Amino acid sequence: MNTPTRKFLVLSLAASLSVAAPVVSFAQTAPAAAPAPANMQGSPSELVLENTRRVLETIEARRTEFARDRAALQRFVSGEFTTMFDRDYAARQVLGRHGRGASDADVKAFGDALADNLMRRYGSSLIDFNTRLQVRIKSETALPRGLGVKVSSELVRQGGEPIPVDYLMRRAGSGWRVFDVMVEGVSFVQTFRQQFDPELQRKSIAQVTQELRSGQLAVDASTD
Repeated sequence: MNTPTRKFLVLSLAASLSVAAPVVSFAQTAPAAAPAPANMQGSPSELVLENTRRVLETIEARRTEFARDRAALQRFVSGEFTTMFDRDYAARQVLGRHGRGASDADVKAFGDALADNLMRRYGSSLIDFNTRLQVRIKSETALPRGLGVKVSSELVRQGGEPIPVDYLMRRAGSGWRVFDVMVEGVSFVQTFRQQFDPELQRKSIAQVTQELRSGQLAVDASTD
């Protein structure tokens, strides 16, 4: 599996991290995750641990079904992103200076188009993802200026070096949501900001959104 695809698959796991949203019903087919240590219970670290395990186990439990029915796989991936990922806040981070003064509606439309484009391009590759991984929490630290927390973790795989994954999370209502993921030290917000900056210098947010929806523009998860 090439590096961009692998990094996107790791990113997709982050979509399962939110205390506010219920666990989707089909995840009940997967084995229950082991309890987190007492000092992590109720924390963002616990959410990373439990929900990453849940998503990996669900993919493994439904691998045959997903291989046969790609629409079911797309619904699973889309449901995780829609429910658990802070699309609007992440979209504003990706837009950067271009988002100053932009309406909430324009930002939401851009975030939705960005996520949907990602699903279309990389979502089916989840079938090829190695779910035989162990999740290890390394630390949980506060972000500057009270922006939230960073949960540092590793995906430990047999026969290979651990994959470091940092989740940046913020309070959203009564729960926590992910707004950026750093895989092997590379931020996806920064990657997409750099990718779309030239387009946004020449076009409006609405134009870029429409081109994402139509396929004229395609998200590139490559961080190389």
